[in-house]
Amino acid sequence: MKLNSIQPAEGSRSQRKRVGRGIGSGLGKTAGRGHKGQKARSGGYHKVGFEGGQMPLQRRVPKVGFRSATNRHTAELRLYQINAIDAEVIDLDTLKQAGLIAGTTRKVRLVNTGAIERAVTVRGVHATAGAAKAIEAAGGKVE
Repeated sequence: MKLNSIQPAEGSRSQRKRVGRGIGSGLGKTAGRGHKGQKARSGGYHKVGFEGGQMPLQRRVPKVGFRSATNRHTAELRLYQINAIDAEVIDLDTLKQAGLIAGTTRKVRLVNTGAIERAVTVRGVHATAGAAKAIEAAGGKVE
């Protein structure tokens, strides 16, 4: 194969339209623009969402709330939920296997709600100050 002989696959590139070149071309006279109106004129077009001066739909509809992009990948766990897991080391993978967090979760935050009865090592999971104290009081540690 030589670089000067490379050609696109058959049918992958269509011919450009030659408009305004007579009736036989199928795109003569109005050149596919229809009759009159703003879209038929040269330079005559408007921005996306423009409704002829009427208040556009995206401005008429009330805006409500805020959806955080990072919130989709963040989960919050309570201390008592960790009791259900048999593992000694608690990390993202063990939480996903236990079904406590979604597979798409990237960050987990441990909150001091409920009690933890056994010693566990928490690794790669953010624990609040109260949760960390509770884990260490039970004989575990936060890494």
